[in-house]
Amino acid sequence: MKTKNIQHLYRRIGFGILPTTLNTLARKSKNDVINNLFTASKNVTPLEVDASEIKAIFSGSMMSGSKLDQETRRKIQKISRKKQIEFNAAWVDRLTDSSEILREKMTLFWANHFVCRDNSITYIQQFNNTLRKHALGNFKDFVNAVSKEAAMTKYLNTKQNKKQKPNENFARELMELFTLGVGHYSEEDIKESAKAFTGYSHNLQGEFVFKKRTHHEGDKTFFGKTGNFRGEDIIDIILEEKQCATFICGKLYRYFVNDSIDEAHVNAMANVFYKDYNIENLMRYMLMSSWFYEEKNIGIKIKSPIEFLVGLKQTVPTSFTNTKQLLYVQRLLGQVLLDPPNVAGWKGGKNWIDSNTIVLRLKLPSLLLNKAYISKVKVGQEDEYAETKKELFKKKFGKRFKVETNWKYFNTQFKNIEIDALENHLLACEINESAKTYLNSLEKVSKQEYCIQLMSLPEYQMC
Repeated sequence: MKTKNIQHLYRRIGFGILPTTLNTLARKSKNDVINNLFTASKNVTPLEVDASEIKAIFSGSMMSGSKLDQETRRKIQKISRKKQIEFNAAWVDRLTDSSEILREKMTLFWANHFVCRDNSITYIQQFNNTLRKHALGNFKDFVNAVSKEAAMTKYLNTKQNKKQKPNENFARELMELFTLGVGHYSEEDIKESAKAFTGYSHNLQGEFVFKKRTHHEGDKTFFGKTGNFRGEDIIDIILEEKQCATFICGKLYRYFVNDSIDEAHVNAMANVFYKDYNIENLMRYMLMSSWFYEEKNIGIKIKSPIEFLVGLKQTVPTSFTNTKQLLYVQRLLGQVLLDPPNVAGWKGGKNWIDSNTIVLRLKLPSLLLNKAYISKVKVGQEDEYAETKKELFKKKFGKRFKVETNWKYFNTQFKNIEIDALENHLLACEINESAKTYLNSLEKVSKQEYCIQLMSLPEYQMC
């Protein structure tokens, strides 16, 4: 398989590829490279932090049959907030270093599709691992599992959806955001399907509970079909619509291929997906397609903040001394894991960049990897105004970031790469002329400094 194609593949299904791994894969065929990705991601390794203290409180409450008092609830909330920060950092670490990279990237994708937010670490952790478990599985099973998750039943008010007073939130978002897209259902379909999901609830441990006494028994008419439907029946009927396959394939195409839809390619994907709703088969078809590697699809997507951070950490292992600072950086960049802006999630694409975030993105590599020191240009070419701006930026952001960097790892991985060849490994697109002029003006005294310079270019924002 061509080196450039392998790099493109790994930037999209992961966060980049190191020279040592690239050298190994370059000797393999396209079929072998892609098969290895799926084989490595067959396993499902749950991501967990220690929530035993909260579980013990819940278990004690269940044993005694008493309700949690206000003080105990506050204690749980305090522990949960701390554990959410730990879980966020653990997820970033997992994305940075995992043999199951395709499954992990798919988990990240699905987290912005089946969007959910909660304040309980128990429910958050469980929901995240449900995404991970089904990320490459059967879409029908996936939707059913998500519909019964404690975090989702809370987030979209399914717990309040009772036969006496149906709540339509989940039914609406199920069709609008999760399966069909806007305009492919009626208000009556929402009302009728909401009745089918009445009775969905959960216990304190986050286990699904179907409360039959609050479920609407009786006929519902949905998409022209009438019956005493439950939630599973509604999902079955939705998946019979080919629009569901087309909608999901469109989102996958925009995420993994190009923000601009090629209808012929999406329709071809939908034909594959509609047969059995097998996510692995669909992804295999996409990654094996020649159009996935076309020049027009290479280096044209803007990295999400998480892709940017994880890619940087993957190249030069970086850990924050204070984990809260990792969340702070995410917030500055515009994407905090586990904290989506709304049920529609992050819009992505050009929305990742504005006047504030682009400045931070360009400065962040030097702030994190070189303590805000930026290599000087050749003697006589200093820009005093530029240096002044750097100091102002350092004053605003620099003191906040305390990190440990493992340059030894970087030097080992890039040992056999010439300094002038670094850009071929770190950048996905061609460098413009002004950037080339700037880079040529630098004294390339070390790979480390040049790595930071390359990461500080606008081109590094692309994948």
